[in-house]
Amino acid sequence: MTLTDLFQIDGQPMYAPDAGLEPSYSDLDSSDSGRDEAGYMHREVVREKVATWPIAYSSLTDAEYAYTIGLFAGKSTFAFTHPKAGSSSETVTTTCYCSKFGISWYSARQGLWKNLKFNIIEC
Repeated sequence: MTLTDLFQIDGQPMYAPDAGLEPSYSDLDSSDSGRDEAGYMHREVVREKVATWPIAYSSLTDAEYAYTIGLFAGKSTFAFTHPKAGSSSETVTTTCYCSKFGISWYSARQGLWKNLKFNIIEC
């Protein structure tokens, strides 16, 4: 695998994700938002376009897995550097956290892990 400066955790390069990365953007509503008795939706948006980056790797060695997971060790939040939307050469850095982590153990003999998946979510 290849480390890339396009994706970094606290200034440390990440391995380039395997496939096309598809970030999503969501608005955050206040707890006062919701439907009234007539069925009309009332929204009080407290933040717009909060980003989520789903990162996936199909196969990792023991060393690659340890390096990747080590980037998040002991961190509730971190600086995440990623390509700027609409630019293939510019990057931006945002404060994020890691959520929904999962992996499959493929082969102890070969030291391979499969399907590491996690979400990086903007704070």
